[in-house]
Amino acid sequence: MTDPVSSVPEKLSHWGSTPILVRHEIDAAQVLAAVASPVAGATVLFIGTTRSLSDGVVTQRLEYEAYEPMAAKTLGSLRDAAIVRFGLIDCHVVHRLGLVKVGETSVAIATSAAHRREAFEATQWLMEQIKHEVPIWKCEQSADGSREWVHSGSVPMGFLPATPNESSPA
Repeated sequence: MTDPVSSVPEKLSHWGSTPILVRHEIDAAQVLAAVASPVAGATVLFIGTTRSLSDGVVTQRLEYEAYEPMAAKTLGSLRDAAIVRFGLIDCHVVHRLGLVKVGETSVAIATSAAHRREAFEATQWLMEQIKHEVPIWKCEQSADGSREWVHSGSVPMGFLPATPNESSPA
């Protein structure tokens, strides 16, 4: 099987907008409008929001950090790969960085295609790829003030608290 990211044509400028990273609220209507097309028979909008309860722990807010140049490039490659792999008409991805309160949108993905199956499958595939491939890290902050990086194996450098051995003089 061919890797869908490496098989994407060099220039896809005729397809929609580039994925973006933002530090403000995401406007779902704008994301949806970015993929509108008169030839689309289906348009799917996925909105990922901050929930108040995660694994039995009350969450106050999330904080997203990223290696922004690589995150933007990877999001763009995944978007382009989804267009090719699923035969999409268009695709738009917006991911929020910084603090995100409960109920607010963390990520929005919109896809348009001739048929619903392709639009739904592409949206689900993109979300899974984003979670596993894009250098964006999520920290859950609970109501008691504690913080936990959800994907501990991918915590950004400089964000881990010093251990007693690291903070004590040698």
